Amino acid sequence: MEEITNYNVFNQSNGPLFTQLTNTFSAPGIEASAESGAAAAGSFFTLTTNNSSIPSNQNLLLQIINAAGSGRTIRISSILGGTTAAATLVIYSGGTVTAGSTPVPVNTLLGNANASVVTTRQNTGTLGGAFTSLISIPLTAGMYMLDFNGALVVPPGQTLSISLGTGNQTAAINLSWWEF
Repeated sequence: MEEITNYNVFNQSNGPLFTQLTNTFSAPGIEASAESGAAAAGSFFTLTTNNSSIPSNQNLLLQIINAAGSGRTIRISSILGGTTAAATLVIYSGGTVTAGSTPVPVNTLLGNANASVVTTRQNTGTLGGAFTSLISIPLTAGMYMLDFNGALVVPPGQTLSISLGTGNQTAAINLSWWEF
């Protein structure tokens, strides 16, 4: 048997750990995001305002409320959408959206019966109640996308509100998150 110098079969305690991944067509190495794992488990949701007309001097409002006793934490994946005119996108902690509609979050594992724990509200107008601005971004007409990758967290008992406006335009807000 031939001895090969400077070749160790095992990792050495005084060196870095090394590995070798055999990535072939028939056995690929696969990495997946937290979002894709949550989607595969039926715990990833999306909510949209669809394309909405915003009246003069008003904002498009979208809100999710994670009730105090929900037992789940909401981790925001992204907020994306578009606007036909210059606008300001503001993300708030808290706030009140009065009246309006209650759009239903969609599970991204299509056909899965798991429902989101959030209560939703959508309307046009001005955000009311007590709130704190988290992020404010001036937008030009066109698309926007904010990736949070779970770094924006809505624990039980907290509310996340999004405002896009003001008025005389068509706009959309799409919110996606996972729950655990």
